Amino acid sequence: MTRARQDRLLGLLVRDGDWATAATLADALGVTPRSIRSYVTAVNARVAPGVAIESGPQGYRAGPDASAAVRASGPDAGTPRDRLHTLVRALLDSPDGIDVYETADGLHVSSATLDADLSRVRGLLGGTELTLERSASRARLRGTEMAQRRLLSRLAHDEMDAGSFDLAALRRTLGEGSVGAAAFGPFKSDLVAELGALGYFVNEFGIADVVMHIAIAADRVAQDRGLEQVHRDPAPAQEEIAELLARLARKHLGVELGAGDLQHLATLVLTRVVAPGDEAPVDHARARLDPEIETAVRDVVGTASAEFLVDIAHEDFILRLALHVQNLQHRAREQAWSRNPLTRSLKTTYPMIFEVAVFIASRLQERLGIPLPDDEIAYIAMHVGGRLERSRRADQLLTATIVCPGYYDLHELLRSSVDRSLGQAVEVVGVETRVDPDWASIDTDLVLTTIDPDAPSERIVKIQPFLTDADIDRVQAAAGRIRRTRRLARLRTELERYFAPSAFVRGLDASAGEEGVIRALGARLIAQGVIDEGYVDRTIERERLSSTAFTDALAVPHALGMTATRTSIAIGIADPSIPWAEARVQVVALVAFSETDREAFQTVFEQFVEVFSERDSVQRIVRRSTNFSGFLDELVAVIDG
Repeated sequence: MTRARQDRLLGLLVRDGDWATAATLADALGVTPRSIRSYVTAVNARVAPGVAIESGPQGYRAGPDASAAVRASGPDAGTPRDRLHTLVRALLDSPDGIDVYETADGLHVSSATLDADLSRVRGLLGGTELTLERSASRARLRGTEMAQRRLLSRLAHDEMDAGSFDLAALRRTLGEGSVGAAAFGPFKSDLVAELGALGYFVNEFGIADVVMHIAIAADRVAQDRGLEQVHRDPAPAQEEIAELLARLARKHLGVELGAGDLQHLATLVLTRVVAPGDEAPVDHARARLDPEIETAVRDVVGTASAEFLVDIAHEDFILRLALHVQNLQHRAREQAWSRNPLTRSLKTTYPMIFEVAVFIASRLQERLGIPLPDDEIAYIAMHVGGRLERSRRADQLLTATIVCPGYYDLHELLRSSVDRSLGQAVEVVGVETRVDPDWASIDTDLVLTTIDPDAPSERIVKIQPFLTDADIDRVQAAAGRIRRTRRLARLRTELERYFAPSAFVRGLDASAGEEGVIRALGARLIAQGVIDEGYVDRTIERERLSSTAFTDALAVPHALGMTATRTSIAIGIADPSIPWAEARVQVVALVAFSETDREAFQTVFEQFVEVFSERDSVQRIVRRSTNFSGFLDELVAVIDG
């Protein structure tokens, strides 16, 4: 019963906020329903007598103490992960190494168990430039101070829930003797305020990550483990930030940071300041840019705009993204990646936006040689989403007619109230003041009426002459239903053209891994003449860039180029679920798009993922899809509601 699976269960329930059965949760975690019940008991024991997970006839859901349970050590403090982190801290704190047998006694485990833990430590060292040496009874880490800090950073992120900044978790990583939240809370507040006063636009997610690095630096300096003196002259901006950090470290942390630490931390701060402040002129922002990076971003954004038919090729977007990419290049050199707590939700909720970001990331990687992990791709997705939100907000408005029989200026007052309260959801294009309107002639998306219609309709909403909060809720709900119905209707039309019985597989081989499953489904499309082996290879390359497990149940592997002879989808059903990167899925949809169906890409991609984001719908489709006909029937039934 691992802590990791308990945390995964708790995370699923917190994110969804609704009831889920033991069988559904078991599918998501790849365990048995009996194990789910054991995990629930263990999680609740962390916060006893509180309730982290509620139980009921409908299954389980997150309880009032769920957040406390995420951070609680509880009776599970001796788990392998906790022991591993304790062991790594001991190795980092002991330049001369540790005695294996004494450490095993201190952790109350056998020497064989500690040997197994040391093997796991070696698994953590990839990319840190550290090595673990073992000589007789002693084990020690060899590597630079910077490499040791990277390892501490990795441990801290592992302790933190979903990558979010958590001072309690950071203190568990650094040890109880490290600087606590009482000091770092005011430190972070002053840092953000003073950066703003210097004219910088601060990325709060990035600053939280920088504070983690500052905490690590303060802890190491307190142990006389500061970074060595730097040999290159700092830029004026670095000197300005370094002075600020030195002053705040003395004031709040009681630590005197050396020149090496200050230059390193100043660089981290600057590479997480996404752009100059809003008041900074464009020419000033461009002066900070490497022309090669600006040119690369401009070319890649133009290609992405044409490839996906999205409106992102705007000068302000290109400039801000180029500044971000330049900062990203600095982070890559330092191997100081910025974590993004929104990565999972962005991928699940906005798959199309994330896909555009993956495309941009892949082309930038080719042009600039920058490796881009998922968290960094998510930051690009935030830039893309912000640009698209500006350009497509008007497209989401539904038209509405108000029916309000004339009495003085009552209808005008009602229209003003609707515009004020619902202006982001509906656009009033007409007002009918007759007591006997011609209902059939009203052709707007919604009809908001103060009188009873001649016949009920999904698009007609009864409201009061003086708009109430309940009226607003009803109109918003109706608008949401109409938008969803339209989206899914388009999806149904598209999907029925793309499926074929010969490209349906029930019972995927989990042992084949992602690549094996992709090749098995790709073989079905190759047999149809839709794609070739090259497309399958490019699909595997795309999967390596960023997992296509967009929900807890669905993976949508595909190549970035739309080179299929015609658009087609191969479906694989897994029951029980199979591992896919760090998730588990039950449906794999290998999608091959053709150039002629470019406009359909957004519809299929976003709405298909939306259907499979609802756990009950997934279970219904998976359980009843014994063959292709059953799958298509259930999918259509779910879409039709």
